[in-house]
Amino acid sequence: MDPGVLLSPIAALHVPPELRGGRRQGLLDARPGPRRLGQRGRERAAVRARDGRPMKVAVVGATGMVGRVLLERLERRRFPVSALLPFSSGRAKASVPFKGRPVAAPGVTAAALRSADLVFLVSSDEVSKRWGKDLAARGIWVIDDSSAFRLDPSVPLVIPEVNASALRPNRRLIAGPNCTISGLAVAAAAVHRRAGVVRVRMASYQAVSGAGREALLEFYGQTRRAARALSDRDFLRPLPGESASALPAPIAFNVFPQVGGFNDDGECSEEVKVRAELRKIWSAPGLALSATTVRVPVVRGHSVAAWLELARPLTPRAAAALRAPGAAVWPQGTYPTPRAPSRSPRGASARRAPRLCR
Repeated sequence: MDPGVLLSPIAALHVPPELRGGRRQGLLDARPGPRRLGQRGRERAAVRARDGRPMKVAVVGATGMVGRVLLERLERRRFPVSALLPFSSGRAKASVPFKGRPVAAPGVTAAALRSADLVFLVSSDEVSKRWGKDLAARGIWVIDDSSAFRLDPSVPLVIPEVNASALRPNRRLIAGPNCTISGLAVAAAAVHRRAGVVRVRMASYQAVSGAGREALLEFYGQTRRAARALSDRDFLRPLPGESASALPAPIAFNVFPQVGGFNDDGECSEEVKVRAELRKIWSAPGLALSATTVRVPVVRGHSVAAWLELARPLTPRAAAALRAPGAAVWPQGTYPTPRAPSRSPRGASARRAPRLCR
């Protein structure tokens, strides 16, 4: 998961209003149908969460990149934390910052986890499989960021701006989607509701942070060595050979069309994931999707270019008027970039217009 993309089930703390009663009560505010929350809606949700009972919150994987971003978001959005239980990504003792002070992050223990009201799993698939259903069966709310349960029919895969109605009082385990598909699912949801998306062709441009800390360190090292090797007078000379261990190929000053391993059909695992997950999030099992996922030399922030085939006509004026709750829509002729400050958890949508092949 790219830490520049906030964990979807807490994207704007939409979930806490439902969770605020703790594990002894149900989803207090759940209503049928998609919940469309813009900026004001997110603010109201955060206020309702603060008015509710404070929660004992556990974070498994708190010392990792995504875990640290999660703690930052919880603090900035004033999530009602009565006690924080951070657990390290490994076995070694560590600490994490929260509300201006270091908090010890020991290894995971069953007793500590089972004392929580809400548990975030931001570690590995193996850790999620070990604890996800066990904790949920005990009445504890669990939000899992791994891929362990995303396609499990019994586990809702939730983006609050798109399918908050998938939340159920008796489903305590909630999966967050792949970071690559999250932005597209949110940005195109309004188009899908209005005109029915039947086919998606997309290319993703994925940051190195999505491959983890070791990949970032490798990227920085390769970039420094390549920059030192370049002569002021010979910018086009071949760069020195590099080996890669965290990624399939050297990433400095390079791109490659592979995120994950390849299957027998020539698709890499990321391309398979985005198709299956978008179908589940949109409740569109017949959706056709073709993806090419590309790793690019960007530190943080994924980008997607998508072409949508619609079941019903949509005029340029109507398309321009559509708004994507949870994603900022940039005016025509402008666009965001991964280099722009990414303090906001919101996605961004730009250059949205009907286009024909000419």
